[in-house]
Formats: sequence, structure tokens, C-alpha cells
Amino acid sequence: MQIRKARETGFCFGVKRALKILEEAIREYGEIETLGRMVHNQQMVDNLSKLGVRVVENLDHVRGNAVVIPSHGVRPQVIEELKARRLGIIDTTCPIVRKAQLTVKELSEKGFGVIIFGDPDHPEVKGMLGWAGERGIATLDAEVISKFDKLPRHLGLLSQTTRDPAQFAHFANDFISLFLPRIGELRIVNTLCDVCKRRQATAMELARKVNLMMVVGGRNSANTRCLAEVCSSIGVETHHVETAAEIEDNWLKGRGLVGVTTGTSTPDQVIQQVMVKLKKIKRSLDAA
Repeated sequence: MQIRKARETGFCFGVKRALKILEEAIREYGEIETLGRMVHNQQMVDNLSKLGVRVVENLDHVRGNAVVIPSHGVRPQVIEELKARRLGIIDTTCPIVRKAQLTVKELSEKGFGVIIFGDPDHPEVKGMLGWAGERGIATLDAEVISKFDKLPRHLGLLSQTTRDPAQFAHFANDFISLFLPRIGELRIVNTLCDVCKRRQATAMELARKVNLMMVVGGRNSANTRCLAEVCSSIGVETHHVETAAEIEDNWLKGRGLVGVTTGTSTPDQVIQQVMVKLKKIKRSLDAA
């Protein structure tokens, strides 16, 4: 059995940037509070808590003088509330997410309704919708939009940054087929993250060559779940694991080649632990 890791793994530049900003904030303020998780990876959240980083779910729970906005970004109303409370703002919003937010803002200000292809419950999507004012909707199913009696004559269509490009294209095609006669103008804006697109492409490339794919990353990480979906769509058996402890020996029995890829917020330490576990199982199976 051989084990092969995808060409791109570990933190993306957006996560690295956010953690660097956070480290500087810790040095300045000591203990610090983040409005929601910095990244969607429990192991990373646990590591940060040891450094004095406390996660708060809403502004009423803030005890300090400064608040960190996580890499997924927030609604503009949250920024205004922080300013009104005279709290320091440490903004780690990923530049790609920020660009998507500004795209939503620009479309809304020009009178466009905004449709976001994304998970309505995801923090990034909630933040993006906030920039649309009352003009936005988020969904993963174009049919949902048919429930609206009246659509704006001008619509902008964009995506949560971590979604699969092929799924976004399919959604756009479905939308055009269903609703184009009802609108006067449609603008489709590519807000997909290039890093995530490359990660998905390299994962698919590896998935086509192996007998088993291991996708390592947080359970609540959208980009990691998307990676698992992409690999599974190739037809190869795929397991999404958060830690090495979740890997079962029998998954690897009879496998000639095992592939490993990771989400963009998966720490190197977790990746190394997974590789060590896989190599240990390999030695056991080879000796049997």
C-alpha cells in the first residue's frame, strides 16, 4: 500500500494572514475575544484558547475592550455596533471574502437583487447577506427562489467563496432556465476563492488515481466538506476525518494507493498526526 498527499494541503494564505493578525493582537492586548470561531477547525480553536483567545457568540458576551472579527467576516451592522460601543476592532476578514462582500454591496447600491449560492447558515454567507441590506437571499437550491411571487428586474448572482465551481455553474444554469424570462438583467460574478478551486482541482486529480481518499479537516468547515463531496463525486471511497483518531484500520485493507487532502484551515500538526497513523496502519498491514 502507498500513501500519497495532495500537492496543496494545510492553511491557505487567508488563514495564515488571520492568525498573524491575531498573534499581534494577543501581544498587544493579552487575552482577546473573537466574535465567533476564527476558523472552522476545533483543534485550531483549542490551540488558540490556550493562548488566551476566547470565543464569544454575540456582542453581549464581550468583556474586553477589543474584538476580533474572524476570517469569515461579519455583517456591516456588526461593525457599526462595535463602533457604537467604542470597542477596538481587529479585522481578520479574508481579502477574498471582503471582495465578495464589496461586490454584494455594490450590486445592492445599484438596485440589484442579490442571490448568493451558499449555505444560509454559514457565517460567511450571513455576513455577505448583511451587505445586501434587504435585497439578498442565499440558497443552494434554485427552486427555492420560485417561492417568491416577484423577482427584481435586475439580479446579481454570486457564490459563497468556498463552493465547488462546477456546482455554482450548475446552479447558475438552473437559475437561468427557470427565471430568465422574468428578469431584465442578470449579472453573474465570480466570487469563488482561487485557493479553494486549486485545492479542489488537485484533490480531484489525486482522487482519480487512488483507491481511497482521506479528507482531513473540521466537521463544520465548508471548504473541507466541499473537498469530500468533490472527491466522492469521482467515485472513489472517501472519508472525511477531523483527527487521526477517527481513522479505522479496516478502511485501508486491500487498498493499493491511499490519497490525503486537507481543508484550508487544517493545522500542520493534525496533518502530520494523520500521516503517522496511516503509515502505522500500512506497516501493520504489510506485515500481516
